[in-house]
Amino acid sequence: MNYRPIRTFVAVGPGVDVKRISALMPHAPEVDVVALVPSLAESWQTLQATQSDLLLVCTQDSEESVSFVRAAVAERPGRPVVALFEGSPNWFVGRLFEAGADDLVTIPTDLAGDSAVVRSAREQAVAHEVLFALQKAMARRQTAGGANATDHARMITVLGPKGGVGKTLTTASLAVSLAASGRRVVIVDLDLQFGDVGLSLGLAPGKTIDQLASSGGSLDADKAEDYLVTHEPSGAKVLLAPTRPDHASLVVVEFLRELYEVLTSSFEYVIIDTPPGFTPEVITSIDVSTDVCMIGMLDSLSLKNTKLGLETLDLMGYDPANVRLVLNRADSRVGITRDDVHAIVGRPPDVLVPSHRDIPRSVNQGVPLVLSDPKSEAARSFRQLAAVYDPEFESRSKGRGRRRLFGREKI
Repeated sequence: MNYRPIRTFVAVGPGVDVKRISALMPHAPEVDVVALVPSLAESWQTLQATQSDLLLVCTQDSEESVSFVRAAVAERPGRPVVALFEGSPNWFVGRLFEAGADDLVTIPTDLAGDSAVVRSAREQAVAHEVLFALQKAMARRQTAGGANATDHARMITVLGPKGGVGKTLTTASLAVSLAASGRRVVIVDLDLQFGDVGLSLGLAPGKTIDQLASSGGSLDADKAEDYLVTHEPSGAKVLLAPTRPDHASLVVVEFLRELYEVLTSSFEYVIIDTPPGFTPEVITSIDVSTDVCMIGMLDSLSLKNTKLGLETLDLMGYDPANVRLVLNRADSRVGITRDDVHAIVGRPPDVLVPSHRDIPRSVNQGVPLVLSDPKSEAARSFRQLAAVYDPEFESRSKGRGRRRLFGREKI
């Protein structure tokens, strides 16, 4: 599948070095700089005659830049605006956001004293930040302007800013619980370098998400189905992560938007297992999700990162009412109480999952605890989480349990 790069118009404000801006622009196939104009007055005239997907405004503390951003947003509301700000973040940054900027990247002001090697490395780091900001802005605007995946199904993105908190465990347990109750469920393993959903469910190797992304041609429900692996005990479907970390780059945000629209038209629940951090792929998933499930653990480092993750969702404008907080190993005796959790994170957990000695064994065997030991407290907690997302979960589970008892249905 071929995707057009982001056509980026670069407008340079007063006092900003154009050569320096050129050095900081990302040299990547995802970005096509259609114009780089060294003054805002000239930029306004050229902007009207140039086809562009995104406007990048490079500025210092300048009221002219604020006015330029405000006018550009009013003239074409659907085109995202990213600011490249030279200087230390201050009150002026807020003015840019008030004017309508979608995102902002700051340029360090202390590069002059660095060696050529260090300066080059720091410039590359800024260029990477710029690329990330452009992709994020495009993902959010295009999602808002296009068909919304949430029109068809419930899409749940499982987040955990810190690794090792049990995202995959929670994803697998939630999906299996919902699928076993009769819901049509699909998991997308978005941990593109080190995804383990397949192992956690005991699935044999099969087709993967990167193979689907690079398959060519149009994407529809039948084609997507050909790349899904079935978890036979529950009926849940899984789109597996790449088998090699270097294949992760084949999965781009535009493909994901198309994929999510297809999956949410075919399934009742689409559950996304994510890597740590807010990558462009994760942000794209969040933006089209009906729900976010944030995972934390009962230790200070995890809780700190959980708090930062919740704050990031808030800055992204995600509705807090659609965020659920799950605390794994919630009965660990580490000197942190549930009241401490509320004080650190800023909200109480919605679901508490206690430790269980068989959880590591269930993961190693590829059989989720909700199937291997359904009466355990941990399994009950995961079913409680399923009930959060499906008000009919308990009644559906009891009904299917009775049918299985009389041999009418197998799961």
